[in-house]
Amino acid sequence: VQLQAFGGGFVQAGGSLRLSCAASGRTFSNYAMGWFRQAPGKEREFVAAISSSGGSTYFADSVKGRFTISRDNAKNTVYLQMNSLKAEDTAVYYCAWGWGDSVNAGFGSWGQGTQLTVSS
Repeated sequence: VQLQAFGGGFVQAGGSLRLSCAASGRTFSNYAMGWFRQAPGKEREFVAAISSSGGSTYFADSVKGRFTISRDNAKNTVYLQMNSLKAEDTAVYYCAWGWGDSVNAGFGSWGQGTQLTVSS
């Protein structure tokens, strides 16, 4: 069971970036997927989630209206489109398997993260 996030980098405040997460080891289309982040000195926090079909999404208040989450079940990949980036979005971003098909199922099995740095 593997998850590999990529697409991070350095972005100026106000810019955009798209993260991707490639999944393997499970039937991807059966599981909700989530994005989390961890900033230096802080605990990991929830960012966004998407149901197994992609029909339902859920966002943390801090990113609502700026970030979108999507998935391509044919490619076993989940995406996080980040717009209007702020310095406080700087963190290592991780994707995670859902425990079920719903965004409310909870998440675990985080993969390797990708660093996003937003310069103000």
